[in-house]
Amino acid sequence: MTHESASPAPAGLLSGAAPGLFWFGIAVVGAALFFADGLDALLLAWQLPEYSHGPLIPVLSGLLFLRQLKDIPVDPGPKRDRWVGVTVILLALAMATLGKLANIADIVAYATILWVGGILLVSFGWRTGRQFWPPVLHLVYMLPLPGVLYYKMSTWLQFISSELGVWFLGLLSVPVFLEGNIIDLGVYKLHVAEACSGLRYLFPILSFSYIFAVLYKGPMWHKAVLLISAAPITVLMNSVRIGIAGYIVNHYGVEWVEGFTHFFEGWVIFLACILILFGLARVMLMLQRTRMGLADALDLDTTGLGTQAARIRLVQASPAMIAVAVVTVAATVAWHTAPERATTTPVREPFYLFPRQIGDWQQSGLPQTLEASVATGLGADDYHSIQLVRDGAAADVGLFIAWYADQSQGGVHSPEICLPSSGWEIAWLERTDVTDSMGSDTPFNINRAIIQRGQSRMMVYYWFEQKGRRIAWDFAAKYWLLVDGITTGRTDGALVRLTTPIIEGETDAQAEARLQDVMAQVTGILPRFVPQM
Repeated sequence: MTHESASPAPAGLLSGAAPGLFWFGIAVVGAALFFADGLDALLLAWQLPEYSHGPLIPVLSGLLFLRQLKDIPVDPGPKRDRWVGVTVILLALAMATLGKLANIADIVAYATILWVGGILLVSFGWRTGRQFWPPVLHLVYMLPLPGVLYYKMSTWLQFISSELGVWFLGLLSVPVFLEGNIIDLGVYKLHVAEACSGLRYLFPILSFSYIFAVLYKGPMWHKAVLLISAAPITVLMNSVRIGIAGYIVNHYGVEWVEGFTHFFEGWVIFLACILILFGLARVMLMLQRTRMGLADALDLDTTGLGTQAARIRLVQASPAMIAVAVVTVAATVAWHTAPERATTTPVREPFYLFPRQIGDWQQSGLPQTLEASVATGLGADDYHSIQLVRDGAAADVGLFIAWYADQSQGGVHSPEICLPSSGWEIAWLERTDVTDSMGSDTPFNINRAIIQRGQSRMMVYYWFEQKGRRIAWDFAAKYWLLVDGITTGRTDGALVRLTTPIIEGETDAQAEARLQDVMAQVTGILPRFVPQM
């Protein structure tokens, strides 16, 4: 695909258009079929509020590409640097294949962007095609974040929004107390949930600020400031919204905040963030002491985009383009005609058969049932939540196990994420090695934490179980999920959590001793309910 000119393209060049378009079309159709899993994942993610801007991203990237294309001269001659693009295409196909084998469609979606970059390098050659990285990189904003990263970011933004929201309420002389992500107004409590974290504003604002920075004609450091400022602006405005919502609840009642929240969390927040971004750009121009106005600083010229789009007829039937078409179609045919992998369904006992007596510890009462909304958010295929007591023990121990038959579609939610939503604050958290007390001297990694809510403190152990591995770090758990999905097709696993209160006058070590005692008994029982191999 080469450059436009004000004059008509040479007749000889147009004569090669039909073969070039044919092979380009074959490559695109083959890619659409091969990356279908990733495209389906995108369509599903775009139905969520925080990713509802997704369908606009390819359109905006296309417009950025066409605008940039106006500055690229026509060069219909042969190029020797198209094969770099073929290499990128092969990397994209390999990455998507790994995602398919692991049954993680998001990886296939990420690989799609790599394929788009590759096809541009094949069409224009490396020297010219590499200049189109801004519109290709912009496509990243249409992708859903990996689950672990999403929930960690959401939790962090909830914490910041909660703290700032409470600070704003303090300025308005509203008495308030913060427990985790729960704003306690006395009579009412506001739960700063994921929807209130600011993510549903952050992603579209980041996309807008990226385009803003690309179109901005000022110095590079101006562009960097405009791009980086999107996140703090969004968090600040979201905190203002939380503060105003708390003020309304405190003075007029919780019923008044429903309509306000639905109205204010949409276009009002978005437009306010955009106006602040424009204002920031204006301030930077003033500090630079330039006579250039904001309208001049933004390159908003859209003339001739139709002419640029028509340049697709100039795509060349180069050997590299033909190779891409053949390889992409071959990969599609090979995947769809290959026999299905035989995967073994792990044999396990359901948790309702979990013994009531675990060593010296006895189950107290019936297993606890989670609220419907909590169970839905957890997404586990089977879970077990019980309290264990022992004669002479200063306090009981809570045991919670969640088992997932398939962790590739969301998977385990770490307590590091869930606890703040229940009003608990993590006062201290570390990953540490402990020894399996069932006679083995092999240490394994767990998370050890102290959480608090008001005057109450608890000691927590938790870890992830995956095919006999005991893993503390959630990113490591996701890595082994990918490895297991590719090598064996199995993506099952579990979360195990032990909790005990630290009672008044008791040391942390005394409370931890109860957890270690229960863990010594539980690790021997787990293989019946969480398959090891």
